[in-house]
Amino acid sequence: MASVDLKAVLASLTLEEKASLLAGANFWETMPIPAKGVPAVKMSDGPNGARGAAFANGTTAACFPAACCVGSTFDVDLAKRIGSALAEETLTKGARCILAPTMCIHRHPLGGRNFESFSEDPFLTGKMAAQVVCGVQDRGVAATIKHFAVNEQETDRLTVDETVSERTLREIYLRPFEIAVKEAKPWAVMTAYNMINGHHADSNEFLLKKVLRGDWKWEGMVMSDWGGTNSTAAALNAGLDLEMPGPTRFRQVEVVVEAVKSGQVSEQTIDDRVIRILEFLERLGCFKDDVIPEEKAVNKPEHQALIREVGAKGIVMLKNENNILPLSKEKVKGKQLALLGHAKIGMAHGGGSASVNAHYRVTPWDALHEALGDNVKFSYAKGAHTFRMLPYLRENVVDLTGGNGFTYKLFEPGQAEPFYVKQGHEESFIDILSTFDVVEKEASLEGTFTATETDSYYFTCSGIGPSKLVINDELIYEQTENCKDPMGFIFGGAPAPQIKVPLKAGEQYKIFAHTSPPSKKDGEDDSILAGRIGLRIGYMSATEHDKDLVAEAVEVAKAADVAIVFVGHETFWETEGQDQVSFNLPKDGSQDRLISAVAAVNPNTIVVNSTGVAVAMPWLDQVQGLLQAWFPGQEVGNSIADVLTGRQNPEGHLPCTFPKRLEDCPAYGNFPGERDHNGQMRVTYKEGVFVGYRHFDRLPADTVNFPFGFGLSYTTFDFSDLSVKQGGDGDYAVTVKVVNTGSVAGATAVQIYVGNALPSSANPPKALAAFKKVFVQPGETSAVTLTVGSRDLATFDEATQKWITSGGDYEFMVARSAGDIVLRTSVSVGRKESEP
Repeated sequence: MASVDLKAVLASLTLEEKASLLAGANFWETMPIPAKGVPAVKMSDGPNGARGAAFANGTTAACFPAACCVGSTFDVDLAKRIGSALAEETLTKGARCILAPTMCIHRHPLGGRNFESFSEDPFLTGKMAAQVVCGVQDRGVAATIKHFAVNEQETDRLTVDETVSERTLREIYLRPFEIAVKEAKPWAVMTAYNMINGHHADSNEFLLKKVLRGDWKWEGMVMSDWGGTNSTAAALNAGLDLEMPGPTRFRQVEVVVEAVKSGQVSEQTIDDRVIRILEFLERLGCFKDDVIPEEKAVNKPEHQALIREVGAKGIVMLKNENNILPLSKEKVKGKQLALLGHAKIGMAHGGGSASVNAHYRVTPWDALHEALGDNVKFSYAKGAHTFRMLPYLRENVVDLTGGNGFTYKLFEPGQAEPFYVKQGHEESFIDILSTFDVVEKEASLEGTFTATETDSYYFTCSGIGPSKLVINDELIYEQTENCKDPMGFIFGGAPAPQIKVPLKAGEQYKIFAHTSPPSKKDGEDDSILAGRIGLRIGYMSATEHDKDLVAEAVEVAKAADVAIVFVGHETFWETEGQDQVSFNLPKDGSQDRLISAVAAVNPNTIVVNSTGVAVAMPWLDQVQGLLQAWFPGQEVGNSIADVLTGRQNPEGHLPCTFPKRLEDCPAYGNFPGERDHNGQMRVTYKEGVFVGYRHFDRLPADTVNFPFGFGLSYTTFDFSDLSVKQGGDGDYAVTVKVVNTGSVAGATAVQIYVGNALPSSANPPKALAAFKKVFVQPGETSAVTLTVGSRDLATFDEATQKWITSGGDYEFMVARSAGDIVLRTSVSVGRKESEP
């Protein structure tokens, strides 16, 4: 079939029809014009799975390892395979565009969405993201690199104004996007929510016109983040092609037409925006086949195997005293293993839009039973309360008709009679993610709860807007103001005060909860959540709430030969919408106390930490083994068990520095910023280009627990014979030999860093310039050649607007990590200037 003449399609459209194409039709689809043959396309959230249309409890999907886990593999081939599988999953959800990969920088350990991104290093981030994009688009599905740009915090993410120098932007925060754009040519870019140097990302002419379209000569489609459009004319003129989602907030047909008629926007600009959208549709084959299929759950064995492999290869072994690991069948035969903490939870992913309704989740408890068989005795204790909000009130509740669940009612504001009633509402919450069509309404939940035990119970009630909880006609709690963090409410991270209520076994208690839409104050941001309602009731018996779980875990650990403590961040602790509450594991030190208490009674204590960020480790000297497991996807338990038992030799390397103290981090004191006299959150990136190891290289080595690039193995590697040769294109060929000096086969990431031999306070001592994962059999040697681009030696000069490599001697270094240089050689480099 011949390709579509897009210019002819464009010429056939009226101004009104063109305007209609500039925003989504609904939450996930673009606007079609059937009469003119213009189709729609469906998109789906990523980045670690194609979720489909529903935010919660929708069609099941494959849950892939989070980007922090993929980044720690230092393996571009695995990244490409992940991209290919993501494309296949996207198609099963009726979509042809996935909103992935996320590729912002880990600026600070408290960043709420760090887990969605690959690394603190722009080079590693860009190279890994580029291969994900290639894998996705090789299958005919559009990748969407996001969030462009400088989306490094969740606090006030819709409005925060970030002051960043151009050099810092170019070298750190834009560099990953530049690599992905130039090497993988993604078909779509998503703008960020935040402001950069006084201008929102969606209308930022420097980012969209000067850099993306100008310097990088990129020709794909630019879309907003969901609800991230902040203007009509300014965003259109800057280069934002598509506002998402629909219905539009800023691009109503009449508003766009008026902007053209009044001269705020030219019709040529409208044509430029529309042609990008039409080109996007054609690339995806939508003109040839405009059908949007129904969503399907397709659980492919090959995806299961890939997720297990990448999850295991991304796990980083940080400590292995006295070779306590691996726990092979032979080593633990007849022994007792205590599995503590989160052993029965599959910590597959972080919270927010990266969450998926996984096909399944393998827990470490189940995986270790499968791996080690019946000749090992297992014991378990939870050891710590980690809930952020009390569990939902679900059990022993009947609605007003006597059926299980609550009676759910919707009201017009101020009206006594509901316009909608649902009996048997299963949960004690009205979730905004399930009620996106409910705006500016009031709602209530009513039911009768029968207490099973005589006890005091803790209750909570919270809502997006003012809410209250009434039990037996007595007001228990009232939230009189709007929720301070509606995004946090959505993703389970907006705790409410706990009210203690005595109840008697067998007695019935009338439960009534009510919520109103959030009030809108002058100057308040009119976000995508404006007018949306949400309501949650939580409860827990005081006996369970106040139970000494640590003491129980200590007794279990005492009786075991080996104690494995599983800790980390559940989705409501590490999530989109909120930055981390603390550098310590949640909650209130409970998991830190658990580890210390267990280690005090069992000398063979191993910790498996599942977070997407570095955390404080006050117990580090007390434990024998430590794995950083990240969020490895639906095969989480199997991936962890594979490394613990030696089925997979650990080969992950940290994609971010693990500092000892938050105070030593480069952005400390400048994260998440301060409010000005108008309440505007502002943050200045005072650390400049000294992000991650670039900063820690200037501090004593003992300020970090583990440096960037660190990772242990069950074998050992040596490096020798470093040589560097410059090619005719100005790039450098770096050759080094890697020998496996241990007794088992394994893989390591060869890391090449380069720095000017003359130290300068303006420049980092070194930067990652090449890397390659190498697999070597025991006793064998592998000669590895890597390419260091001449551009990767350059810094950006704001005065001349050029990339400049200063002449002189540069050190090329082979390293096990940023903190362990094993070989170095000096190379004379000529001065070079190049355009952005």
